Amino acid sequence: MKQPRSRQEPRRMGNSAMVITMLLSLCVLTFIKARYCTTPYPNKPAPLLEVEIDDDYDGSRYKISGPIGEEDFDPSRPTCYNTSKRSERCAAVGDIRVDGNHSKIYISPLDKEWRTKPYARRHDAVAMDDVREFALLPFGASNETVIPPLCTRNHSVPAFLFSSGGFAGNLYHDYTDVLVPLFTSTHHFGGEVQFLLTDIKDWWLDKFTPLFRHLSNYDVIDVDNDQEVHCFPRIVIGSTFHRAMGIDATRSPGGETVADFKRLLRRTFHLKRDVASHIKPRLLIISRKSSRRFLNERAMAHAAALAQFDVRIAEPDNHTDMPNFARLVNSADVMMGVHGAGLTNMVFLPSRAVLVQVVPFGGLEWLSRVTFKDPAKDMDVTYMEYNVSLEESSLKNLYPKDHFYLQHPYDVHKKGWDAIKTVYLDKQSVTLNLTKFADALEHARSLLP
Repeated sequence: MKQPRSRQEPRRMGNSAMVITMLLSLCVLTFIKARYCTTPYPNKPAPLLEVEIDDDYDGSRYKISGPIGEEDFDPSRPTCYNTSKRSERCAAVGDIRVDGNHSKIYISPLDKEWRTKPYARRHDAVAMDDVREFALLPFGASNETVIPPLCTRNHSVPAFLFSSGGFAGNLYHDYTDVLVPLFTSTHHFGGEVQFLLTDIKDWWLDKFTPLFRHLSNYDVIDVDNDQEVHCFPRIVIGSTFHRAMGIDATRSPGGETVADFKRLLRRTFHLKRDVASHIKPRLLIISRKSSRRFLNERAMAHAAALAQFDVRIAEPDNHTDMPNFARLVNSADVMMGVHGAGLTNMVFLPSRAVLVQVVPFGGLEWLSRVTFKDPAKDMDVTYMEYNVSLEESSLKNLYPKDHFYLQHPYDVHKKGWDAIKTVYLDKQSVTLNLTKFADALEHARSLLP
């Protein structure tokens, strides 16, 4: 006689079917993951400060125990956002694949496509025209239609992408737009960050490589020309700008200051002098080749020597040996030059040295303040200004005494930067009044410790 089937048997068969279905699904998923989702992490246990991320890439659930930029990653914040009027920052965590040769960064998870230019002068259209734009593309669960390239090189540290385009190559902009913001944004990584540099100029990279080696433990990658697909667990794109050659310690990730930046420069270029001195002080005159030249430079040097200064004249350019020139500047107690990029070398002056900015004729005090007067205080450099009179300016030989340019410089300012630059910067050189110059030197000496 047939035994009636137990009520439990269909349940056991249902359970078996469910287990078989789950195993088949797991096999399929494993195959897909192996074929299309090469992991950006190496096959070893993650260190303490690594990112933990859920397999389903749920952006609301991943956790971070290490720093990735100015603050811990906040999933509620947009991927890209303004950190100042001049700078934009993008940050992401997850499966990140950088195809720099095609200016594309594939990110999962990512809410939508973003585009950014990693240079801290976004308010200036002229500068930004020379900065490469990168597309941040979502893939995976974020966008199943995008197929990212496979990783060819995996990294376990964060990536930091920045540009040496724009106005980089002009020393003032090197520090204001690139180097100081880069230090502010990456020093807290303690070297465990991979720099990706776009818009590379080979001579520029060679010039600042010693500094980069103190900020990163890894060689800089020329992301535009590199043929690899670099994969990272996290990325930050774009440095944060605080102020011209300055740092707001309350906003920097590790509370860094300009003093910390100067200490980094001292280590990088082996600068020995800590503090300036009034005893047989050295005067360094920054010379220029074209506009804003000292037309009586030799006479100035002679007058300074008579005033018991040890005088040096130097003319830095893009091919100047940076370490040697940094040590020359560090040897000076007083540095003097007409307004221009050369005065940026004040970053190498010892503490309490004196910077004398010679301000050309034309109502340019506001420009001198923003570019060098304000930054000097943060750098522990005493600032002095020498204002050129019309009698000391070469403009008196170019225009009649009653000319609009000479009588109404502030009205010229209203015409914009191009007018200011053309009239008062590009066409002007100076012949300093030697009596006035000697008085300025004595005042500079009195300011030395």
